[in-house]
Amino acid sequence: MKVAIVGASGAVGQELLKVLEQQKFPVDELLLFGSSRSAGRVVEYAGRKVTIKELTHNEEDFAGVDVAFVSAGASTSREYAGTITSGGAVMIDNSSAFRMDEDVPLVVPEVNGDDAFAAPRNIIANPNCTTIQMVVTLKPINDISPIKRVHVSTYQAASGAGASAMEELIEQHKALAEGREPKVEKFAHQLAYNVIPHIDVFMENGYTKEEMKMYNETKKIMHSPDIQVSATCVRVPVMRAHSEAIWVECERPLSVDEARAAFEKAAGIVLLDNPSEKQYPMPLHLAGVDPVYVGRLREDIAVPGALTFWAVSDQIKKGAALNAVQIARHLFKV
Repeated sequence: MKVAIVGASGAVGQELLKVLEQQKFPVDELLLFGSSRSAGRVVEYAGRKVTIKELTHNEEDFAGVDVAFVSAGASTSREYAGTITSGGAVMIDNSSAFRMDEDVPLVVPEVNGDDAFAAPRNIIANPNCTTIQMVVTLKPINDISPIKRVHVSTYQAASGAGASAMEELIEQHKALAEGREPKVEKFAHQLAYNVIPHIDVFMENGYTKEEMKMYNETKKIMHSPDIQVSATCVRVPVMRAHSEAIWVECERPLSVDEARAAFEKAAGIVLLDNPSEKQYPMPLHLAGVDPVYVGRLREDIAVPGALTFWAVSDQIKKGAALNAVQIARHLFKV
């Protein structure tokens, strides 16, 4: 297959290269695109050297491309979508540009993979990273009994704000250890030794845009307009992998045993739930892994029959690059 990556020098672009190789995706020809700053940089992939080209409105650059993975921000996706898809390429977009468009499927393969086949604009959207890991865990429960209500609190790593944000967290710790004033640029406040209940901009209803993404995207992915989702998204001083505390109420009461059995056989989930032996998912151990890990499964003592659990996933991998490649594998049956 002829494969293109737009935004090849970014954190997700670099992860896409790793995932394509790990997944043994059939890449016969690889094209890499980036900004004028990235153009000319040479990247190694599967033993070959590939030079990043500057992304322009040149339709010939995408002639014959089967699939284009795009991770260069919403404004770039909107501006160049027509160019990227002009020759028939399927554009799998990692930005928020098209996620809620009615004629663009929003896909998590373990949940709604076949939606990818209904893409009249040849654009498929990758959901927000926090939404992806949550809906993977909701699917096996929803299959038992339709979910009515979800409350979720996220604990999001610095890497969710990019490579420069990870560097800022490292530098903040260094500065504080040396008695210097830490620099704050990528976050609303100092992140080192702190948690910040603020990701993205605040909306009129008091929720942030990140929280409303979880609300809206979950409904679309799960084909459940009646499901209610209330999220609080928090940035924590972790380098990589997001965590979520999730509370779920279904149409009928569910037992822990039912949920446990469903998680154990669900695609894309690893159940790590042995609290007596201090075994539960933690981001420290799960950076770079493919599945969503679930633990701390228990009945909610405030609402009998409701469940609460803890989920951890690498948001650069499953929350972005891996999910995009899984969409392509499902779509092209490779």
